[in-house]
Amino acid sequence: MGKVMLGVFFGLVMVVAGASAAFALQAGGVEVGDLETGSVVGQSFKELDVDASLFAIEIGDLKVWYPPVTVIDFKVRPGRPVLLKVTNKSTADHGFQMTDAANSGSPFVMKAEVVLKPGETKYIGVPTSDMFYATQGNTLTYRCHLHPGHVGGKLLMLK
Repeated sequence: MGKVMLGVFFGLVMVVAGASAAFALQAGGVEVGDLETGSVVGQSFKELDVDASLFAIEIGDLKVWYPPVTVIDFKVRPGRPVLLKVTNKSTADHGFQMTDAANSGSPFVMKAEVVLKPGETKYIGVPTSDMFYATQGNTLTYRCHLHPGHVGGKLLMLK
């Protein structure tokens, strides 16, 4: 009887632990859209302030994401979702991918990915919880996932 009770107790602990871990990893996810119709965790993009604007530009023969370093200070902003504005100012299609490079192999890592046509602008909404809990450190990298030779940048999160 004692072994059965111990087995049931252990099973309940595993179920509760698994349920809480799954809840933390599914906080809302990354949403990509335009300013008028996009939303993240129930908040419309047009109701949110843009936290960072990133641009795909050409400098001579070099294609880069500008600025190369972006800083968001979470100590001075409320806990609202992060809104990024990404614009392709180059003459060809350009990809944007933002992820935690140190943890990129994990199936639960925060990853935003979009392809932009020349002149196109997209907005990316990310729940604050995904920025913190689905990353290993304080730095996310952004780059063009279509062309490995293009120069990317880093997003530094001050917590």
